[in-house]
Amino acid sequence: MEVEVLYKELSFEIVGVLFDVYNELGPNHPEKFYQKAVAKGLKTKSIKFIEQVYIKLEYQEERVGFYYLDFQIEDKIVLELKVKPRFQTCDYDQVKKYLIANNLKLGILATFTHDGVKFKRVLI
Repeated sequence: MEVEVLYKELSFEIVGVLFDVYNELGPNHPEKFYQKAVAKGLKTKSIKFIEQVYIKLEYQEERVGFYYLDFQIEDKIVLELKVKPRFQTCDYDQVKKYLIANNLKLGILATFTHDGVKFKRVLI
């Protein structure tokens, strides 16, 4: 039985950018430096994205809060970057909230660690 992978080619390109960034920069940098490098890598690959996307959370047509997601790629994928040794439940929950707020189906959660880049696909 063959399973269809959502946005397979685009996901592969994004993950490739993450590995390119890590291979050149290495570990131990602040998240904002990785974010700038990933943005440059996405531009180099001609992947359309919006960085630091503002999403408001509303209740009965009134803003009750807001989020900033790291990247929204080609209006299809949320890319959220971290700098920590492992993912926590709150990281997955964060990406799921972003997906729901933007009516998207796929998120990529990535972290830059001492052991390299780790990533997980998050689907809703």
